[in-house]
Amino acid sequence: MVKIGDISLGNFPLLLAPMEDVSDPPFRYLCKKHGADLMYTEFISSEGLIRDAVKSRQKLDIFDHERPIGIQIFGGDEEAMALATKIVDATQPDLVDINFGCPVKKVVCKGAGAAVLKDIPLMIRLTEAVVRSTNLPVTVKTRLGWDEKTKNIEEVAERLQDVGVKALSIHGRTRTQLYKGEADWTLIAKVKNNPRITIPIFGNGDVTTPEKALDYKNRFGVDGIMIGRAAIGHPWVFREIKHFLSTGEHMAGPTFEERVEACKIHLQKSVEWKSEILAINEMKRHYSNYFKGIPNFKAYRTALLCSNNLNEIYDLLEVIREKKFELIED
Repeated sequence: MVKIGDISLGNFPLLLAPMEDVSDPPFRYLCKKHGADLMYTEFISSEGLIRDAVKSRQKLDIFDHERPIGIQIFGGDEEAMALATKIVDATQPDLVDINFGCPVKKVVCKGAGAAVLKDIPLMIRLTEAVVRSTNLPVTVKTRLGWDEKTKNIEEVAERLQDVGVKALSIHGRTRTQLYKGEADWTLIAKVKNNPRITIPIFGNGDVTTPEKALDYKNRFGVDGIMIGRAAIGHPWVFREIKHFLSTGEHMAGPTFEERVEACKIHLQKSVEWKSEILAINEMKRHYSNYFKGIPNFKAYRTALLCSNNLNEIYDLLEVIREKKFELIED
């Protein structure tokens, strides 16, 4: 049984990675429905929380059906991280997660996210500031190192555990790799197999199929797997992996009806959580993912992208449902 503090996650949990502009409540609703064991919010700027920025505050929204759920924060200043943690703590998530892995330039330039990998003492001070500011379990998501010459994740893992971190999620790339090349899980395995490490170690990077999930579980011995991009437009990935891990057999992929229904639910939940206009605009990035691999669908995708009328979009989705397009396996 894998546990983070007092949170039980089963024998081999599947985690939904925190993804900016993706891991919002509507998307998380679908991932939870289809088997995600632990989810995280989009990452939230500690400075934004302290300034009471509207976008940062909205990201604090969590719901009981999502539990267990962690709120992820990032920043490069100890005092700001401590104050942000107290704000997060008041919203009563199940845990607080620190982002030391985001490679995006606008985050790194502020000395946050993966930038902290260049200054391990600062990383430890930031982590200590968060741990001191909450009674909730604190976890960390990070990368192997800043670049090929500084893959210091083994040292980092020990030091984070020593200051009170209760679980560690490791993306198998350096910051300079961004999302290019193949994720290296051998170093993740070294962290997991370190006799000093007693906290759960979750691997992240390139798990796109049930076969890979089983292979990485067996080869690298991690306590669970964090899934990010493979869940975009395909929240069924969690149930598919769980089925394969337990039976060794593939379960049928989502039907065309399920794809349309998921798209519709995503839109409905977005309208409920955001303004109608914002929901319509932000859903446009998801249509291609939900209907990926469907032949002769271009005209309908274009119509969905061009429409700014909610009722018209619902009508389009019903027309698409009734067309019952044939699916092509990836």
